Amino acid sequence: MGPTGYDATEFPPFAVTVDIVLLAATDTLNVMLIRRGLEPFAGRLALPGGFVHADESIEAAAHRELAEETGLVAAAMPGVHLEQLATFGAVDRDPRMRVVSVAYLGLSRSMPTPTAGTDAAAAEWLPVEEATMRELAFDHAAIVETAVERARAKLEYTTLATTLAGDEFSLGELHQIYEAVWGVKLDLANFRRKVLATAGFVEPTGERRVSRLGGAPATVYRGGPGAALVPPLARPESRSPVAALRSGRR
Repeated sequence: MGPTGYDATEFPPFAVTVDIVLLAATDTLNVMLIRRGLEPFAGRLALPGGFVHADESIEAAAHRELAEETGLVAAAMPGVHLEQLATFGAVDRDPRMRVVSVAYLGLSRSMPTPTAGTDAAAAEWLPVEEATMRELAFDHAAIVETAVERARAKLEYTTLATTLAGDEFSLGELHQIYEAVWGVKLDLANFRRKVLATAGFVEPTGERRVSRLGGAPATVYRGGPGAALVPPLARPESRSPVAALRSGRR
């Protein structure tokens, strides 16, 4: 029972949803999308997500919706965690009713095979550059754009890339992650110099091994004790469609 004098029926229907932007940095940057099986926007690509239940937290809803619609469990993916990205609340963003969505971002080094479920007719990974050229449901194109920019920025000022790289990695493997997420080609020698000059970023293990990228045995590193990059690792301007969208160009 609500407070005395309070009548919930006096207010229009209002709902909260979650949308999950799961990005994978492989040879390129990819995003997990589902194909909607129900109206509105039936048949259109969209982010996994859905309505928050009255008896669950928003974070729990994000994990549940990701698992239900794609079969992917963030906690079971090495190095992946979901973090709140932003809130999207344009009055007309959902044709059914007033809906505010809390978007979550997750970043992975791999692309596990999804299994569509609940109201998702299909689930698939798509390169971000391809996804941004599609007509996504709701305002999901803007959510993807915001998530990609957040992921790219985090690689500038945090050591997140070492988490993606795993417990041990070569600088070539770290370099590949930066190229995939930033969507640009980086000079390897210059990249190595900047990484090694940044205190707390990486530390050598004392071992050498053949990198997953091939070639001669390379020095093996692990993530250093730092959490922030000081100074930040400056990002070159991307020429991808996402950058074009951000600057108002197509």
